[in-house]
Amino acid sequence: MRARYDFAVIGAGIAGASVAAELAADASVLLLDKEPQPGYHSTGRSAAYFSASYGSAAVRAATAASESFFRSPPAGFTETPLLRLRDTLFVARQDQLPQLSAFKREISGLKEISGPDAILRVPILDADSVAAGLLETGGGDLDVDATLQGFLRLLHERGGVLHCQQEVEALSKRSGGWLVTTADREFACETLINAAGSWAGELGRLAGLSDLGITPKRRTALLLRLPAQRFDADWPLVVDIDEEFYFKPDAGLLLLSPADETPSAACDAQPEEWDIAVAMDRFQRASTLRISRLEHKWAGLRSFAADREFVVGSDPRDKSFFWLAGQGGYGVQTAPGLAKLSAALLFDAADRRPVQMAPFLELIAPERLIQ
Repeated sequence: MRARYDFAVIGAGIAGASVAAELAADASVLLLDKEPQPGYHSTGRSAAYFSASYGSAAVRAATAASESFFRSPPAGFTETPLLRLRDTLFVARQDQLPQLSAFKREISGLKEISGPDAILRVPILDADSVAAGLLETGGGDLDVDATLQGFLRLLHERGGVLHCQQEVEALSKRSGGWLVTTADREFACETLINAAGSWAGELGRLAGLSDLGITPKRRTALLLRLPAQRFDADWPLVVDIDEEFYFKPDAGLLLLSPADETPSAACDAQPEEWDIAVAMDRFQRASTLRISRLEHKWAGLRSFAADREFVVGSDPRDKSFFWLAGQGGYGVQTAPGLAKLSAALLFDAADRRPVQMAPFLELIAPERLIQ
């Protein structure tokens, strides 16, 4: 007999794993992924950082709704800390000072620092490229794998089921729900949750709805080895105020990204030589170092709606199809909050919604993207 579940979650990255674990406390849940292991794509390629000031107001609200989870995870969730403190330093050239001032007005709690002070904190910064900065404290590096594995264990403990190497080939409506067809299996569920990341649009079309204009975009990352005497593992994350680059220490190396957003098909993303060259050029313009050798390079996909806001909620054309998509690179640091919000919406339990997200429910609802 075909197994039937209350919820089937498609996509076992951090978004899918967290919402599946959250739902499994009160319902039967199936989590499916097309890859051999969960978190293969965007989750496994994340820059792994938590910052309360990143993103739009809705992103910051979802981050705030997730913060207590990362700082004090539930008992038994993990044996290692999920968050290692690291400051964030936003830097600006002379011509970028208006953007720095605007950012300071928008985000409370940031500390203004001078260019020389910024260079004292990160001595490889070039004085001609750093006129001033803003310092954010309280953020830090996230242990993405520990977070993902914690949610997967929680799903298992609550009776949820994970199946990998199960690419969805067809979705069809049946009485009371959906039939999910893979190459060698069929699964039935009452409600389908689209947490497919860069494949979310494709899954929407497969369901006979639409892709809501959700577009995957490639982001490149490099690891550089700096001279030992010029490297400090406790440097802050350094972010150009226009996000033309960012870098931070990572396991004895320096993680660097040009913060590129190149539209892409949903795929196993690979770095392009042009983006690598752009990253190196921007880094060398902002620093006093000249690096000729890369230790490692990779790329990942981040998916965006046209307005760059999350897409969270039931599709008004079919309430049994729920979107949890368009995280735009903020998926890891917002996963606990968005999982709680999604469960509250799916169970129609207003008292379970994170209070931080209350002003943004219409802003992130899928219906805004339906013509």
